[in-house]
Amino acid sequence: MKTFRALFGAAALALAAIPGAAADFITVASTTSTENSGLFGHILPIFTEKTGIEVHVVAQGTGQALETGRRGDADVVFVHARPAEETFVAEGWGVQRFDVMYNDFVLVGPEEDPAGARAAADAPAALAAVAAAGAPFASRGDDSGTHQAEKALWAAAGVTPGGEWYHETGSGMGATLNVAAEIPAYSLTDRGTWISFQNRGDLDIVFEGDPALFNPYGVILVNPEKHPTVKAEAGQAFIDWLVSPEGQAAIAEFKIDGQQLFFPDASGS
Repeated sequence: MKTFRALFGAAALALAAIPGAAADFITVASTTSTENSGLFGHILPIFTEKTGIEVHVVAQGTGQALETGRRGDADVVFVHARPAEETFVAEGWGVQRFDVMYNDFVLVGPEEDPAGARAAADAPAALAAVAAAGAPFASRGDDSGTHQAEKALWAAAGVTPGGEWYHETGSGMGATLNVAAEIPAYSLTDRGTWISFQNRGDLDIVFEGDPALFNPYGVILVNPEKHPTVKAEAGQAFIDWLVSPEGQAAIAEFKIDGQQLFFPDASGS
């Protein structure tokens, strides 16, 4: 893996120095949170101005994004479900995973908190309180990173969610929060999307701060040995920029109303 990165690192530096290089765009399959939060709108113009490489984003749930990578329909995947990402690499679909940034998940719900989730000792207990109360819960239900985190929390709580109180939207985070606001219902969301979300209605954060809610994001080059059409040099140039001091600073600088949505984490790679 290190040898591969070294080879492409040199090529990426050469490519970055030539605006309008042959591989002048790459396709990145990423999560809805990176797109809908506005992060990409902030960082991608900086990368393109530096390298001449445009980035076409396919915003999907993490499970779908990884499947897009498996099909070879993306050059890079940038997602947030570490176990699934590590499996993607272990199975040979990706070259190497790099830590990029993190934030956390929060449980939102009606401000009056009818299930008493605020009083819970930890995140699984907060979800267990929602289930015990039969309070409405809106789930993405789409195998996204957020949905995978939610399922892990239900399992830790010893709860199999279902029934009239449990609403699976099969949609992205923004659409799911719209459903939660309309019902109103509890929902698990990444903090970045929550900060950028405008249609909150009666919703508020009712539980946060549990280490189990940690939400790391990783970036992976799709393996060109599996899919020769992958633009490996340009894709690695994007990865190298994301984890560089410049890319990490661009991520840290992205704020909404003074609130930082994502925290650089490349040193943890």
